[in-house]
Amino acid sequence: MTARLLLRGAQIVSMDDDLGDLVGDILIEGTQISAIAERLDVTDAEMIDGTGMIAIPGMIDTHRHTWQSAVRHSYADMDPARYFAEMLVGIGASYQPDDVHIGNKLGAAAALSAGTTTLVDWSHIQNTPAHSDAAITGLREAGIRAVFAHGWPLLTDDRWTNRSGLGHPDDIRRLRTEYFASDDQLLTLAMAARGPEMAAEETWVADLRLARELGIRTTVHVGAYPHNAPHRAVAQYAGLGLLGDDMTFVHCSRSHDDEFAMIADAGATVSLGVHCELNSQGMGDIPLDKLLARGIRPSLSGDTETKCSGDMFTQMRILYAYHRSWMGGGHSSVDGVPELRVRDVLEFATVQGARAVGMSDKIGSLTPGKQADIVLLRADDLNLGPVTNPVYSVVLAAHEGNVDTVLVAGRVVKRDGHLTDIDPATLMDSARQSQQQILARNRPPARQRA
Repeated sequence: MTARLLLRGAQIVSMDDDLGDLVGDILIEGTQISAIAERLDVTDAEMIDGTGMIAIPGMIDTHRHTWQSAVRHSYADMDPARYFAEMLVGIGASYQPDDVHIGNKLGAAAALSAGTTTLVDWSHIQNTPAHSDAAITGLREAGIRAVFAHGWPLLTDDRWTNRSGLGHPDDIRRLRTEYFASDDQLLTLAMAARGPEMAAEETWVADLRLARELGIRTTVHVGAYPHNAPHRAVAQYAGLGLLGDDMTFVHCSRSHDDEFAMIADAGATVSLGVHCELNSQGMGDIPLDKLLARGIRPSLSGDTETKCSGDMFTQMRILYAYHRSWMGGGHSSVDGVPELRVRDVLEFATVQGARAVGMSDKIGSLTPGKQADIVLLRADDLNLGPVTNPVYSVVLAAHEGNVDTVLVAGRVVKRDGHLTDIDPATLMDSARQSQQQILARNRPPARQRA
């Protein structure tokens, strides 16, 4: 018999244009939402009391380097060049599969605790096939819905990341068969590609064609720093007729104006890692005004927790404030920028996130027939109540501590403010041990006394 669960009496922010917002009930049967109404006469279901709660769709992070979670905030004050020189070369090359496993499990568990139910694990730590296996295991053990975006090895000679002539690791074929033969499961596959800024043309073209041969989406960093802008990566894809709606472009801080038009015309998507983009000196301005002017609705990401906070509440709050200041201060030179509303920002974290991962038919809104990825927040907490508008409360003030209940595909993974299947203390002990081992491997050797 299919399990039935009834969420009773919540303030529902459905993000479904037809349903709108209402105080009411949500019936879940198996993995799916089966009904939403002001009152559902259901007696044969487990009930969760949603009175005094705000129900929103599970949020979607479209770009997270989850493997770095055990060394969080270690590059807060440092120049981005040092992050690239250390984390993506020597330190990354020293990671063992166990480090990737615990980093992914920690990052995914923290995401769930903060109401992020879907995560694009942008995993450029494929030093060996065992590293990929460990990353996937960490995601699976956390219980999150995730897109494993398979990247490349981090080697001490940097061959894969510096104008590489080496093609994408062929192990992605094994993973497609062994772990991701079905696209109708909690964990699915994408390619984290290097693109024109990091590989020779014949390489990035072949990589994209490989992703399409495998039937998976492609996500790629473009236009983040001044040295990236001359490559005109988006224009290079477009020039060869390769730009498509199966692509997500990350950052785009210094992409050219005509490239935004190309993205819009192709129906491709953009992911903004708001907090990290603002924290990374030299990355440039967040191009939200340029995106909106072209009709592009971005998704949001926590990027790397070595330099920022990974939760979606932070990304939403900062993006709204940044854009209001940017436009109100007269900094934008773009014509035709539509007004940004608070609800738009919640849409970026939910509806547009679903679009960016190719799952608009499954997640992103509370809609009958979609997967039951749902977050309940305590509206009576002192930082939120008394609520006048639930959308305003969620975007402007909510945080992880307000998250009472989280469901992924109808399964309760957080209840009464506590994760149901993960012991945080045990997980933190493992992460602390991993961190110590990572740092010990990369500590400069002590000088010998004469």
